[in-house]
Amino acid sequence: MMRVKLLLSVSILFALSTEIYAQRRSVKNDDTEETYKSFTSVGITTNTNSGILGGAVFRQSSALGSKMFGKNAYRYLALELVNVKHPKELSTQDFITGARLVYGKQNYLFVLRPEYGREIALFSRQDDEGISISGIIAAGPSLGFEKPYMVQYQGSDGRVTTEPFDPNRPGDIIGAGSFFQGFGKSKVVPGLHIKTAMSFELSAFRDNVTGVEVGFIAEAFSRKVTIMADAQNKAFFTSGYLTLYFGSKKR
Repeated sequence: MMRVKLLLSVSILFALSTEIYAQRRSVKNDDTEETYKSFTSVGITTNTNSGILGGAVFRQSSALGSKMFGKNAYRYLALELVNVKHPKELSTQDFITGARLVYGKQNYLFVLRPEYGREIALFSRQDDEGISISGIIAAGPSLGFEKPYMVQYQGSDGRVTTEPFDPNRPGDIIGAGSFFQGFGKSKVVPGLHIKTAMSFELSAFRDNVTGVEVGFIAEAFSRKVTIMADAQNKAFFTSGYLTLYFGSKKR
């Protein structure tokens, strides 16, 4: 369902960009195009490897002194924090206690992604009207954090303890532990990533901007990341993503 929604959003935005391109093919006036020195924004993101809310993003674009391919170019900096899920994850609920549990989940995977790249203004808003469209390519390190998935075990003596999930541990699992437990036992898994994207500035009120960034990320870690105990884990991930951002420009 998440992939269908993302593909639908990409299709709609692609159609919008195609229409704008057709309208502007015969009209090119650089003097009226919008220009700015920097653009700072924050946003929330979702991707094909996460739930509805995948994480948070901070991004900033700063104007360069030169153009690329005849277009205004910007230095692109971003910092993302996202949650990566395994496609085999399935949350269940106990009908008696109401506790939710993802059986077989061994670790959460949180990824911190600093990014550096270039943003090229493909179509700029003219006279503060229309939609601005830009292309983005960026790369950087990936810091993966394997945080143990904490569950509640009930022993034969009836005592309940909260410990990291272990498929070989005896005892009945009666529910999940607190999300905030286990951070002290996290392991760091370094990696690298690269992304390509299109950014659509959908609306603007003076220097305040709302927009959408749609793109694709390829990411490789130094080893396989163990998310599920009873499923195949991997070191290389790909995903499509969509980010809704809000920010302001300095002219």
